[in-house]
Amino acid sequence: MKTTALGIMSGTSLDGIDLAICRFDDDGRWSYEITDAKTIPYSEEWIDKLRNAASLPASDFLLLHNEYGRHIGSLVNQFLRNKKIPDLICSHGHTIFHQPEKMFTFQLGNGASIAASTRITTISDFRNLDVALGGQGAPLVPIGDKLLFHEYTYCINLGGFANISYDLGDKRIAFDICPVNIVLNDLASKKNQSFDKDGEIGASGKVKESLLKSLDALDYYQQKFPKSLGREWVEENITPLLLKSGLSIEDQAATYYEHISNQISKAVASFGKILFTGGGSMNRYLINKIRSKIKAEIVIPDEKLINFKEALIFAFLGVLSYKGQINCLSSVTGANSDSIVGTIFPVVGHSGQKLK
Repeated sequence: MKTTALGIMSGTSLDGIDLAICRFDDDGRWSYEITDAKTIPYSEEWIDKLRNAASLPASDFLLLHNEYGRHIGSLVNQFLRNKKIPDLICSHGHTIFHQPEKMFTFQLGNGASIAASTRITTISDFRNLDVALGGQGAPLVPIGDKLLFHEYTYCINLGGFANISYDLGDKRIAFDICPVNIVLNDLASKKNQSFDKDGEIGASGKVKESLLKSLDALDYYQQKFPKSLGREWVEENITPLLLKSGLSIEDQAATYYEHISNQISKAVASFGKILFTGGGSMNRYLINKIRSKIKAEIVIPDEKLINFKEALIFAFLGVLSYKGQINCLSSVTGANSDSIVGTIFPVVGHSGQKLK
């Protein structure tokens, strides 16, 4: 049976909101098609709101949670104008807090507000149940990697963070490798750029071994999976090292590119085929750095998949959730059990209610 879902993803790098209409078919083996997709850049106002959300008083934070949900709903209504309405909306939201060791995580963008604004059954809040079960609440993409991209040895996404998933024996495992665009974009902003196009800032600097050694020696990289990263970890660990270095932005960027390629090369074996997606996959300087350090075949797909793979997979997670099928693997997150994650906000009378 074919199911159509609109996947919505907002990454930590604040590039914008990804919207992807995806069609899924379960005919013995899952297949997919991205039929339409668009990235809507954030206004400066929304960038400021999201960057400052973590410091808001509780009541203002909840108001923003609902406001952002209505904002997403408004964008969806504009995007779907004159299009066939999907069965489901599946929204990741924007991560503000992620501290699974303290058993909490929060993705801004109330699913109830999205459902009320669009009149389309909406699934959101994909991480909290896994965290309550003792898991990291991340990464959630690996079930999609396993079922939709089974021909690859590794799947690596280069977004705000680099994350990887692959089969180890009879289990799927995954973890965040290191921060990527959340750091590179911040460095680029200090040169009045929104991102480092093709690594031009990094390519103009020099790698400083003392900073590189400090970055590579961070405790997280010695930990065993399951493990995950968040904005807070970057602010507590990466940012102070960069600031303390006293280096130019160019040298900080060059050193950080070296750090990314070091960590990715440590995470993969020297064989097989690796699917790279996410915005960082279009950074030629970064990809060339990675190529120089690994022997496995690197596959860079078409731009639609590069840009919208995470939105695609959250659409898929929502479909699995609605159908009552496991969509979160304890082998990946470290939870007490596999689970069906996602809170469903059904809209009475919508065709999505007929899904089986």
